[in-house]
Amino acid sequence: MSSIKKLVSQTAWYGLSSIAARFISYLLVPYLTYKFTESAYGEMSMVYSFIPFLNVIVSHGMETAYFRFGTKENELKIYHTSSFSMLMVTALVIMALIHWSAPVAQILQITVHPEYITLIAWVVALDAITTIPFSRLRLQERPKKFAFIKIGGIVVNILATYFFISFLPQYIQAHPTHFLNSIYKPDWPVGYILMAGIIQNVFVLLLLKKEMGALRFSFDFDLWKQMMLYALPLILVGLGGMINETLDRIMLGWWAPGGSPEANKAIVGIYSACYKLAILITISVQAFRMGAEPFFFKQAESDNAQKTYARVMKFFVITLCIMFLMVVLYLDIWKEFIRNPAMHVGLKVVPILLMANIFLGIYYNLSIWYKLSNKTMAGAWITLLGALLTIVINYLAIPYYGYMASAWATFFCYGAMMVVSYKWGQKVYPVPYATKKLIAYFIIALIVYGINTLINLVSQNQPFNYLFATILLFAFIAFVARIEKKEIKLLLNKS
Repeated sequence: MSSIKKLVSQTAWYGLSSIAARFISYLLVPYLTYKFTESAYGEMSMVYSFIPFLNVIVSHGMETAYFRFGTKENELKIYHTSSFSMLMVTALVIMALIHWSAPVAQILQITVHPEYITLIAWVVALDAITTIPFSRLRLQERPKKFAFIKIGGIVVNILATYFFISFLPQYIQAHPTHFLNSIYKPDWPVGYILMAGIIQNVFVLLLLKKEMGALRFSFDFDLWKQMMLYALPLILVGLGGMINETLDRIMLGWWAPGGSPEANKAIVGIYSACYKLAILITISVQAFRMGAEPFFFKQAESDNAQKTYARVMKFFVITLCIMFLMVVLYLDIWKEFIRNPAMHVGLKVVPILLMANIFLGIYYNLSIWYKLSNKTMAGAWITLLGALLTIVINYLAIPYYGYMASAWATFFCYGAMMVVSYKWGQKVYPVPYATKKLIAYFIIALIVYGINTLINLVSQNQPFNYLFATILLFAFIAFVARIEKKEIKLLLNKS
């Protein structure tokens, strides 16, 4: 149980950085939905849906391979080899991206601004350079420094975004003869968001100077081949994951029933803004992934590893159920973060996306079986199954149902991945998950949401509705605490 306590402590720090990372998105949702039109916000969302695909390619599974081999081999040798591999692949991808910037801009429907592709290349390259140094901080269990650097970069991003979007236009308007007037572009909002990302990554790189300074030109080819054999399937996993997570925005831009490219971008903007309201679930999942991956690998050699994994899953699912209720029970409050009322029409996707992201979080927890058993190709097949569902459902349904099709595609995709991973994993690496109990918690959370929805349909008294929602939330927490009383005591008392 002490190992779980350690995971909770580390995850709290990773959660802090993750919360801050997501919080910038949350801060920017009201800010950018106020500053941008639905179309401009949609264009930004489509651009930022493309970046994760590039991140998967340039990282080519080296981050997870570094964790896998770094627990067994000479860590410094692995650090040098994986970093050098990242740098070489990044250079090739970025050169190709810049060379084919025109067709890429056409795919993203930003042909008016093909220079955005060069900015995307810089964002991806700088982010790639910091990946392995950040992974080293995680492997060395230094979450405080990790969180400090992440948060510092985020603060810089906020300041840079405000400077470009608000301060600079006002300053130029007040000083029309200033030299900045000659380089400022009023029709370049997405470009300035990308510029803020570049400035953030440069700042982070400076804070990682110690880790960067430890790098040496040392490349072990035999070790690299072993790492690549392990990592190559993870590229498929990553690409499939990005298809499941972000391709729907690009597909909405292509096929949404808006009637014109600009109208389709507006639909993307509405969907993307409402997707942000799933933030509490995505924060929890991201924080868990950062803390759990190195933790799971280190726990693998212990005698009670499977029981530890089962306990982790239990508390993780309980946390996600509480996060789900905290959003859906107070959705009328959360929606105010979207400052453009025209975007509120998309709020009906929020509960669907929250449930989908719960499935995704459970899947990440389950995925340890194929990573520990070196069957990473299994993860690739599962993720590709999800990607196939995402593409087929979106392709068939987007022209008729718009962003609702994308929301349900995400739900069925992650749900299928979760179920298949559980069934397959229990045959290869059995873990005694409390499956029936966890399903019951999820169903009870849905029932609580359903009761609250009925009350909101009947009552127009908002203070009463919020009070009733709060009672329901605390009743759920009290119920779970009563059932898990013994486990919670062990978690709190053991060191």
